[in-house]
Amino acid sequence: MAGDELQLGSIARIEDGFEGRLARVFAHDVGSVWRMLVEPAAMAQWLAPGSIEPRVGGAVKIDFADSGTIIDSRVAEYEPRRVLAYSWSSGSEPPRPLRWELVPDGEGTRLNLTVRVPASEDPAKACAGFEGHLDMLAAALEGVPIKFPFNVFLAARAGYRKMVEAAG
Repeated sequence: MAGDELQLGSIARIEDGFEGRLARVFAHDVGSVWRMLVEPAAMAQWLAPGSIEPRVGGAVKIDFADSGTIIDSRVAEYEPRRVLAYSWSSGSEPPRPLRWELVPDGEGTRLNLTVRVPASEDPAKACAGFEGHLDMLAAALEGVPIKFPFNVFLAARAGYRKMVEAAG
């Protein structure tokens, strides 16, 4: 989070649930940001320990030990240095598609993240969690990994709750 300003994405109601759209611009090239999304050692610095097989249909295994969440899914889209998509679900859980898109932005990179959650789940909590992880990604890119920022999560969750209420 730059300074004390919280810049939230958006949440909209979709046919089978909710879709959150989050974005960040990093002062790092696409290759550097891409490595953070797909390389196990880099992922552990800002997301959680895990691995992603670099191909459509490849295994995605990410272990959020602190929350008890384990992602065990498959890569849905894979365009190196551009798009990575998979579900942040396991087994028989409902699909929760994530789509990471990288776009060159001047000297840096714009990351667009689309988060989908089923209607029965809390989209504010999901988007707020990813806001925290995006702050962790920004810090890891600078070489100073941080712990999950609960203050960001709490503030973002309150802001996203208002969006969900407005979406009806």
